This record gives sequence, C-alpha cells and structure tokens, in this order.
Amino acid sequence: MTDSMHSAHWGAFRARRDGDSLTITPFSADPDPSPLLANLHNALAHPARVARPMIRRGWLENGPGPDARRGLDSYVAVSWEEAYARVADELRRVGERYGPAGIFGGSYGWSSAGRFHHAQSQVHRFLNTVLGGYVRSVNSYSSGAASVLLPHIVGDMNEIARRGVSWESIAEHSEVVLAFGGLALKNSQVASGGLSEHTERSFMQRAARRGTRFISVSPLKSDLPDEAGGEWLPLIPGSDAALMLALLHELTTQGLTADDFLARYTHGWTTLKAYLLGEEDGITRDADWAADLCGLPAAQIRALAHALHGKRVVITVAHALQRAQH
Repeated sequence: MTDSMHSAHWGAFRARRDGDSLTITPFSADPDPSPLLANLHNALAHPARVARPMIRRGWLENGPGPDARRGLDSYVAVSWEEAYARVADELRRVGERYGPAGIFGGSYGWSSAGRFHHAQSQVHRFLNTVLGGYVRSVNSYSSGAASVLLPHIVGDMNEIARRGVSWESIAEHSEVVLAFGGLALKNSQVASGGLSEHTERSFMQRAARRGTRFISVSPLKSDLPDEAGGEWLPLIPGSDAALMLALLHELTTQGLTADDFLARYTHGWTTLKAYLLGEEDGITRDADWAADLCGLPAAQIRALAHALHGKRVVITVAHALQRAQH
C-alpha cells in the first residue's frame, strides 16, 4: 500500500500499512517531531483497542438502568448495526420521557485533527438536529479556572490566545523568561487541530545563545528542556501565587514599580498594593513570608525580583497552575 499523509494532534505524518502494523514517518519539514507518533505503529492490533462496539451484559439482557452487577459486569461484543439501533432507541426513549434535559452531550473534543473530525462539534450538531437540544458542559478541565477568571482581569480570552508573545519575539528580543510551571516540550507537542512543525526547542536554543536567561519555577526540573540552559527554582507545589506576591512586594517597597503607568493603565493596583503590605489583615506578603510557603530562601526571592527590574521580561504561566488549589 502506498504511503498516505495524515495529521494528528501531535503532528503531521505519513503512514503505510503492513498487515496489522503501521510504518509511521514524521512530516519531513517538522524539525522536532513528537515521539508520540511512535505510539501509532501498533494501534491497529493493540490489546487495549476496542475493535467492536461493546455493551454491558446486564444492560443488554435486562434493559436500561443500574443493577448489582454494574462495575463488575462483563461486556458483550455486538455488530455496528445493532449498536446503532440500540443507541438510537435509547436516545429516543430518554428524549421522549425527559426531554433535552435528560441527555448530556458529552465529548471532550480531542479527536482526529480537523474541524470535520472534531467529535464535540459533531455530537452537538447531531443532538441539536435530531433531538432539538441537550445538556452540554461549559468551559473545560484544560483551562477551566483561567477561562472564567481572566476575563475579569485582562479581558477577552480569545484576544489573549491570539495575542500571545511569539517564539520569534522571544528568541530575538527577550532578556529574561520567567516560566511558572516551566516550559515542558511535551506541552507543545500536542495542538488542537494538529500542527506541522514543532519549533519550541530550536527557539529556546536561539534565545539562550543570544543571552536570554530562562528561569523555571516548578517542582520538576524536567519542565525546562536542557536546550534553554536555564535555572530551576524548585518551589513547593501550589505555592506559585505566594512567590508572585513576594516578588511584587519587593519591587513595590524598593520603589521599583512604574506607578504612573499602573495608575493610568490598570485598575485595582492600590487595592493589591494594600494587600501586599498587609494594611487590612496585618500579613505582609514579603520574601520572608513567602519563603516558608515556597521552600525558597528569602534572599533568593529578593534577588529574583531585582533581576527582573529594568529587563525585557516574558512571564509565562502553564495551564497546570490554574488546575490546582491557590
């Protein structure tokens, strides 16, 4: 069989079938293909693959509803035709009895690359067209907290996503990259809709060679690739916000903030400043306060704050931070 071109969330590739295995060749123009592509070669006959529709035996024999076997029951393979018919009957039964409120259109959406193969869109379109509505989820696990909170702080989330600092700008102009949650390459190996080039590693190399200082704030040293030649601040998990507050406190108390800019272009700075200084609750959010929470020496926190002042700094925050408490 001739090679055919495909695209997945972890990159473009060519696939050639040989019996029950696949020969996978990454896209030739991708400078740093994702190793995740190697997982595809035995996908056709992997023991974990569910090759046919499966129905829980208790449901198949007794009809809808839980019973004592649920969670312990076996599954029975059926034909696609039977699976289609049973799913259609169940949607009809629930829809007629409970209406759209009884049907949850649940698909997270990560499927084959491309809009046509976007499972969530297809499920929603189908349920709207056939049943006239359904219950859907709002936001996502991936950016659930950020997508709710950030619009109240910096505005439209779509604008934030479209106007991020490019890797080209980082490689050419940045002096310091302060990365809360690190810059793990595994986070950029996957993209909704697919991607043809993985360039983050090479851009980090370019920036490091030019003199950019990379600082990774993360419990895991591996969250910053070696190519960045960076520094690792191994803080206690969940204490990022404490470190951020302490950095702000140091800059504020040392007169290193642009107060005219803050007054003109931000809202709420005076309230935040009062919080840093502990004017209401008596808790000063300084480096000494943060040191116990973060596991970093107070002197190191102060030194970091001063290293940021007057520099062209890019601050990044990984999605992982808004999936945790604090």
